Amino acid sequence: MVAIYLGQDIIVPLALAGLLAVLLRPLEERLIRLGVPKLMAITLALLLAVLVVSAVTVLISMQLADFSDEWPKLKRNIDHFYRDARRWIRREYSVSYRQQAEYLKNAQSKTLETFQGPETLGAVTGPLGTLILIPIYTFLLLYYRAMLLHFAVVLFAEEHKQRVLEILGEIKAIIQSYMVGLLLETTAVAVLNSVGLLVLNVQYAILLGVMAAILNLVPYIGGLVATALAVMVTFISHPEIDVLLGVVGIFIVVQVIDNNFFVPFIVGSKVRINALVSIVGVLVGGALAGLSGMFLSIPAIAMMKVVFDRVEGLEPWGILLGDQTPEQANNNLFRFVNLKRPAAGAPGAGASDREEKNQS
Repeated sequence: MVAIYLGQDIIVPLALAGLLAVLLRPLEERLIRLGVPKLMAITLALLLAVLVVSAVTVLISMQLADFSDEWPKLKRNIDHFYRDARRWIRREYSVSYRQQAEYLKNAQSKTLETFQGPETLGAVTGPLGTLILIPIYTFLLLYYRAMLLHFAVVLFAEEHKQRVLEILGEIKAIIQSYMVGLLLETTAVAVLNSVGLLVLNVQYAILLGVMAAILNLVPYIGGLVATALAVMVTFISHPEIDVLLGVVGIFIVVQVIDNNFFVPFIVGSKVRINALVSIVGVLVGGALAGLSGMFLSIPAIAMMKVVFDRVEGLEPWGILLGDQTPEQANNNLFRFVNLKRPAAGAPGAGASDREEKNQS
């Protein structure tokens, strides 16, 4: 974990590129089957991904431009709220306007010191550097895929070759299923959010719907943040209580649909991780590598579970990460025993019954 924290500027872009490379691999393979040279197939697949991301970015930017046109109105609403809040604080807590101004001045000075620090430059240039590195890493991972797989196989002894190949194949299937399902889920959530907000005639409905769907990529926590953000933006332009409750209701309904339909049936059932481990993993990923770490936490835990389930001695850790309760495991074992038990009248059935009676 210390290595991940210290080397996150290198590891995080490489991990994101690995997910993107696995996602683009089927497209690259299909282009190669059509007769496109490998180098050109990788370039076309990567170019398509860049175009899709650029289109989403342009859509959000256009909505943000419309949002900025309403800035004078928003500023007036904020000023009204600020004056009301100052009067309420003075009335309830007997804090004079001068004392409140001093508190705000101190807070502003501390904020400026924070933004003027050297770490602020890294916070701004870090995401830009990541955006530049991810396409480069993705291209190289796709180009050297065979060499990297060969390295992973020969790294272990010959007797473990088959198991290593099985683990790599299962990891690839899980990541592809997870990433494709995640894209479909995000699109569906964005459409439902936007349609619901448009029905309520909420300003910037498409912007809020798309941003909420993107935030929803962060499991559990992203949905709460998206709801809070939508309510705050809606409150500025539509302070009516019925509109605010409608926004909350729409996000709750979409979350229910997402958790009970999209996640199980679209994202896929291969990523079987219990909720406790998911939440802890998301928090640990956020502490180590910020928002990118939160996004990478679920596929990382899924890959760990594949390894734990396949490596002798690590099976208990696979059980800890999984979502199968002891009751479900016992039921599965009971069904397995019944399948193995000879049917009534079949050869060996009487002997099996007699053995069970003797043991009891």
